[in-house]
Amino acid sequence: MTTDTTDSTREVQLDISGMSCAACVSRVERQLEKLDGVEASVNLPLNQAFVKAPVGLEDQVLVEAVSKAGYDATLPGQQQPTQGEDDELESPAVDDAPGAAELKPRLIVSAILTVPLFLISMFTAFQFPHWGWVAMVLSFPVTFWGGWPFHRGAVMAARHGSSTMDTLVSIGVTAAWVYSTVELVLHPTMTAAAGTHDHSLYYETAGVVTTFLLLGRYLEARAKNRASEALRSLLNLAATKATVLRDGQEVVIDAAELQVGDQFVVRPGEKIATDGFVVSGQSAVDTSLITGESVPVEIAEHDTVIGATMNTSGRLVVRATRTGSDTTLAQMGQLVSRAQSEKAPIARLADRISSVFVPIVLVIALVTLAVWWLLGEPATAFRAAVTVLIIACPCALGLATPIGLLAGTGRASQMGILISGPQVLEDSRGVDTVVLDKTGTVTEGNMAVSNVVAFGNRDAEDVLVAAAAVELGSEHPIAQAIVDAGQQHTTLPQVMGFSSTAGGGVTGTILTPDAQYKVAAGRSVFIAEHVEGLTAEHEQMFAEAEAAGATAVWVAIDGQIAGIISLQDQIKATSAAAIAELKDMGLTPILLTGDNEHVARQVAAEVGIDPAHVFAGVQPQDKVDKVKELQAAGRTVAMVGDGINDAPALAQADLGIAMGSGTDVAREAADITVMGSSVTQVSQALQLSRKTLQIIRTNLFWAFAYNTAGIPIAALGLLNPMFAGAAMAASSVLVVLNSLRLTRFGR
Repeated sequence: MTTDTTDSTREVQLDISGMSCAACVSRVERQLEKLDGVEASVNLPLNQAFVKAPVGLEDQVLVEAVSKAGYDATLPGQQQPTQGEDDELESPAVDDAPGAAELKPRLIVSAILTVPLFLISMFTAFQFPHWGWVAMVLSFPVTFWGGWPFHRGAVMAARHGSSTMDTLVSIGVTAAWVYSTVELVLHPTMTAAAGTHDHSLYYETAGVVTTFLLLGRYLEARAKNRASEALRSLLNLAATKATVLRDGQEVVIDAAELQVGDQFVVRPGEKIATDGFVVSGQSAVDTSLITGESVPVEIAEHDTVIGATMNTSGRLVVRATRTGSDTTLAQMGQLVSRAQSEKAPIARLADRISSVFVPIVLVIALVTLAVWWLLGEPATAFRAAVTVLIIACPCALGLATPIGLLAGTGRASQMGILISGPQVLEDSRGVDTVVLDKTGTVTEGNMAVSNVVAFGNRDAEDVLVAAAAVELGSEHPIAQAIVDAGQQHTTLPQVMGFSSTAGGGVTGTILTPDAQYKVAAGRSVFIAEHVEGLTAEHEQMFAEAEAAGATAVWVAIDGQIAGIISLQDQIKATSAAAIAELKDMGLTPILLTGDNEHVARQVAAEVGIDPAHVFAGVQPQDKVDKVKELQAAGRTVAMVGDGINDAPALAQADLGIAMGSGTDVAREAADITVMGSSVTQVSQALQLSRKTLQIIRTNLFWAFAYNTAGIPIAALGLLNPMFAGAAMAASSVLVVLNSLRLTRFGR
């Protein structure tokens, strides 16, 4: 996919296959940026590269550059080349890094075989004569079939002169299995007696390491499709059908068939099929999907409307002005995709360590072998060299991240917090600014009556009930809020002669056993036609109500102003305390909303957000720009939202946090989802993710320290391979116990 940016540059999106780690990302970026005028950003979770290239540079040149790095690249929609299984290693880029579908059967089979392998290897009670041969058979498919993704990754890295976590795993498990097999073949009666401890077999090491690391890789793979799912969900919100006018007749067609200039009908309760302007009709349109504005927008002839928003009341005839990929909804989808691509690639900690650690281990093993061989001790040379590889086996190093992640995410799920993957923990570490959407995040997201002011001798409850009675016949969302409030007080009286003026108000005559009276409810222009006159005092009170962030409605009874009903999106009871917690963590809360300035500032004042940190009237594309602006100023931004309109900003932010009470698209575009509706969970999520990252880093440190201390001892021939295996198992236990501390978080 190609997009023009300036006269001299363009943007090209490439789908890339074969990447499995941060080192792959770096190789692709470096190779692309060797081309003059090319800037590249490679996204590992999306398996995509977003390239800025000179206009005159052909796409094929970019594809060839990626091929030089050892991977395949295509433009979106093109087919990847296919080859047989025998060609897999000769052209490693033809297969994507293993996904959940490939890893799941390998994980299941490996787990089934590893359980008995572990039991007979570690506990004499389960051993029987010649159990070693059974252990060899059980471990073989786990080590080489189950661990194939790691062996494949190691070969790919070696072909390009580098090493990754896959290299560590492949060397470690292969060394353990090969050494054990050599020992068993040379001493076939080693396990002839049941319950013997006199053996040098490490099959369980190969099996357990492979199975645990497959589990970690599988959990990562499940999170990789989130971006494309978010995009599909976003586009699925569009209307599927449209009622077009053809020769004066209404004809239902697929919305995708609409052309610019077509006129189509939108009835109450229907989605607007595409962007356009109103030819005839008046209504209130719920635009919260796009703008986040909680109050429906009054529209009439010549006003513009946006596809996928909801018509709540009157019948509209709309002329299409944009269709397909040009619509506002489609452009929001592009924003989500682009924001995802602009996230900095995450270099996994274990990969960073292994890039230096593996070559050193290999050199030490070779030196150990050579020195002992030259000293005339070939048997010692082999045992010492293999012991170096076993002690360097990345059991603890490899478990450090997945086990810490399992413990942290497990505890998080108990608290109603979903963390998508290990990269999120890195993102959360440096967050210093939390951008909060207003509607549905800080507030409830629903209009409700907040105050009723009665004039003269009227009672506030009587004013509310009178207004609710006449509004009962209206479909307008504000009317429904008034009706709900009125029905909480009493059964609404009967109304005769109901009349509604789109965008204005309603009138009707209320009948009671004792009397009847005429009631009008609506906005200023409408109400002026139904009363003798509005006094300056009345208008001042109305203005004050709206200045306080409310939507105000006049109520008149028998031609006299009776009162004012104020409606507001109610602030969640936990919002103020939650924002105070964020401040205590040293974070700066910012309110970002599509609502008007008065409403935004009123909400900010009530929850404790500095007025200087309030940005109102912000459209979806502007939300993304605001997040970018904060990032450009050196801030690390977490975005909290719940609506479709928040999805692009959630994706753009360094850390996206979605409220579980919000839309699917918001959740899928986010890195963390809090399943409740309280902002309190946001601070808990940040605290827990930071704690989880701290635990993982501690695991990595001690695992690396264990390897560093054990390798010299092994190289000197002072460590029996059996003790090396025991030490390795002990280090794994310590990593697990350290990770289990996370299960007590928040208790």
